[in-house]
Amino acid sequence: MTGEAPAHVLVLGGTTEGRALAAALDGRPSLRVTSSLAGRVAHPRLPAGQVRIGGFGGPDGLAAWLRAEGVTAVVDATHPFAAGMSRNAALAAAATGVPLLVLRRPGFAPVPGDRWHPVPSLTAAAELLPGLGRRVFLSSGRQGIGAFAHLDGLHFLARSVDPPEPPVPSSIEVLLDRGPFTLDGERALLRDHRIDVVVTKDSGGAATAPKLTAARELGLSVVVVVRPPVPEGVPVAADVGGAVRWLERTV
Repeated sequence: MTGEAPAHVLVLGGTTEGRALAAALDGRPSLRVTSSLAGRVAHPRLPAGQVRIGGFGGPDGLAAWLRAEGVTAVVDATHPFAAGMSRNAALAAAATGVPLLVLRRPGFAPVPGDRWHPVPSLTAAAELLPGLGRRVFLSSGRQGIGAFAHLDGLHFLARSVDPPEPPVPSSIEVLLDRGPFTLDGERALLRDHRIDVVVTKDSGGAATAPKLTAARELGLSVVVVVRPPVPEGVPVAADVGGAVRWLERTV
């Protein structure tokens, strides 16, 4: 990475990986790093370096920002389920010719003893729930809770960083908490609330994985929403080291 002016790297972040990448790049004289956060959490954990919060106005707005700010490369380190942002990033990169990498943690993998029920969406998860249990632990994020609002016969325990907005199920208890979570804590939570089915997204990562181990130990059903695919033709790094190596080759 050489040149008179620092190369400008845009990290589309908000994830653990996005913060770790910004920290790994911060302080390099050959780089200027800007992390962009969606602004969906009231008090986000801010990464190192420059930070912008809020949307770009779709792929055209992002493309205009890349041109105006002289961005040299983009790393999409958004949540694995932020399909809209990933799609916008791919379109904007194609329109501007700016190299794009997706930094995406590996998904969860079932092991013997798991009672997983893969589904394509939260709507499909809601359709499946009545046949699996009556006390549900929702750990799929606050923005998707509305998909379960019509299920009056079930009791829900939902965990999120910020309170969910209506609509929500008629019988729901909300825990405001932020990971990482421990295995002992997840065991106690599932037992204390007499949970018999868990709903989660295949977000991957170590911060929320203990709930899957606890559910397996307790013999609980787990409804797993399958993650959307990465935009076609975009290279992928599974960890921060891979993203740094890609930037060293690309910028």
